[in-house]
Amino acid sequence: MTANRTGSLTVTLCRDFREFGALAGEWDALHRRCATATPFQSHAWLHSWWISYGQEGRLRVLLVRRSGLLIGAAPLMLVHRPMPLLVPMGGAISDFFDILLDEEEAGYAVGALQRGLDRAARHTVVDLREVRPDASAQLLFGRWPGARSRLTDSTCMELPARPLGDLVSRLTGSRGQRLRAKLRRIEALDVEARTIPQDGVPAAIGTLLRLHELQWRDRGVNPEHLRARFSDHLVRSVGRMVGDGTAAVTEFRMGGEVVAANLTLQSGHLAGGYMYGADPGLRDRKVDVSTMLLREVSQQASDTGREVLSLLRGAEQYKNHWQPVTVVNQRLLLARPGLEPLLRLRESQVAVRERAVETVKTRFPAARDWHGRLTTLPVIGR
Repeated sequence: MTANRTGSLTVTLCRDFREFGALAGEWDALHRRCATATPFQSHAWLHSWWISYGQEGRLRVLLVRRSGLLIGAAPLMLVHRPMPLLVPMGGAISDFFDILLDEEEAGYAVGALQRGLDRAARHTVVDLREVRPDASAQLLFGRWPGARSRLTDSTCMELPARPLGDLVSRLTGSRGQRLRAKLRRIEALDVEARTIPQDGVPAAIGTLLRLHELQWRDRGVNPEHLRARFSDHLVRSVGRMVGDGTAAVTEFRMGGEVVAANLTLQSGHLAGGYMYGADPGLRDRKVDVSTMLLREVSQQASDTGREVLSLLRGAEQYKNHWQPVTVVNQRLLLARPGLEPLLRLRESQVAVRERAVETVKTRFPAARDWHGRLTTLPVIGR
């Protein structure tokens, strides 16, 4: 690590993965003290992600301490293509990025992170993707003294974290009637939902991914979801997260057989349905899978005191049945004043890529459901 002190604050840049691994306890404590933190900034998620996707020498994690207490962190990494960039750890399989700030020290911590990032980004543009509008990273953007740009990123859908019956009661007319009929159908089939304990996570993740592949067969599955590195990452990270109450894996059984599985990630005030898999045979039995899953996820979010139930990235049509609120993630570009031409070049590159994505979506409608994760897959090893 390299260090620089400002008053009683210590700002360090961690480049060693073993040192990052040793931060687990204090990182998790900071994560709990940061109201805007999402599950994708948990140590379990990031540490596991780096094992599957990271490359030696590219880690760039900024840490701020006051009298030894970790009060701020920015989990970043270095890539070289299409230009030198500092980008979020977590890559395309993470729906949100944010920095971590201790609520009681946020002003000091964000100032120290800004100064540390200015030094770390001496020759690079900082490209922060999938930043929520209320994220702590917005404070960093507001304080940045150099060149900066705010772009739009993925669209997300959100509901209040309330039991499904309460959500249905908000709906009137034929829409509400259809959803109530779907719920009655699920109840009549006697679907049993079972939350998986920590020691059952590896097998449950295997079942989830098998059902996910079946569900998307012949409809353009995201190829990353079929790779061993993705499976390994979920087993490692979710195992830890189930243990500390920030993830839940649920299996749905009919007649003793697992017909669907769902993974929910949780932190602070937010819970999000990250991934599910379902036997295609459920469609033949007229089971509305999204309603079945949402019934369980919404209850979990309500029971654990969350405020927001995020349907995460994507504006798929089925999500609109519940009249969610649309929230658009942002992409924050930062650079030193002397690197503004590079930042503007990066803006142009992003615009070209977005036009290409829109063309793919127009020509291949099946890509709409997962293009957000596919088109943002990181360039690993470059």
